[in-house]
Amino acid sequence: MTHMPNDLGSTLRDIVEREANLLSAINESDAGHKPSPSAWSKKQELGHLIDSAANNHVRFVVASIQDEFRGPGYAQDAWVDRHAYNEVPWTEILDFWKRYNHFLADLIQCIPDDRLQTACVVGENPTATLQFLIEDYTLHMQHHLDHILRRAKITQYPSAALRD
Repeated sequence: MTHMPNDLGSTLRDIVEREANLLSAINESDAGHKPSPSAWSKKQELGHLIDSAANNHVRFVVASIQDEFRGPGYAQDAWVDRHAYNEVPWTEILDFWKRYNHFLADLIQCIPDDRLQTACVVGENPTATLQFLIEDYTLHMQHHLDHILRRAKITQYPSAALRD
C-alpha cells in the first residue's frame, strides 16, 4: 500500500483527462438541453460534479489531518439550482471541473498512506474510511460522466448514500 494515495490520485487524473476530451465535443445547445423539467441538463450534471468536488475536498483535507471526519451531506438539487449552471457557458463549467479535479488529484497524492484509514461519517451514513470516500468519489464521478456521454453501460458505485 506504499503508493496508494498516488494510485488514487492518478486514477482520478486519468478519468478527468480521458473524459474531458469527450466532453469538450459537446456543443452548447446540447449541454444546456433539459430532457424534462425535472431532469438535469448536461451542464447541471457536470455542475453537480463540481459541487461534489467541493464537498469532498473538505472531507479529504479534514480526514487527512484530523483523527476523524464528521460532516454533513449536501442538498444536491439545491446546490445545482443555486449555482444556475444552465446559465454558465459549457466550456467554463468543463474547464472548472477539470481544473478542480486536477487539484483534488494532487491533494490525494499528498495524503499519507496511514491517513487513508481515517474514520469518516458523512451525514447520517455509517462510518467509512477516507480511502472509501476517495474511491466512491471517483466511481460517482464516472457514473455521471457515463450518463452525460450517453454510454450504454453506466458505471455503478457502491454507496449512493455517500456519493454527495
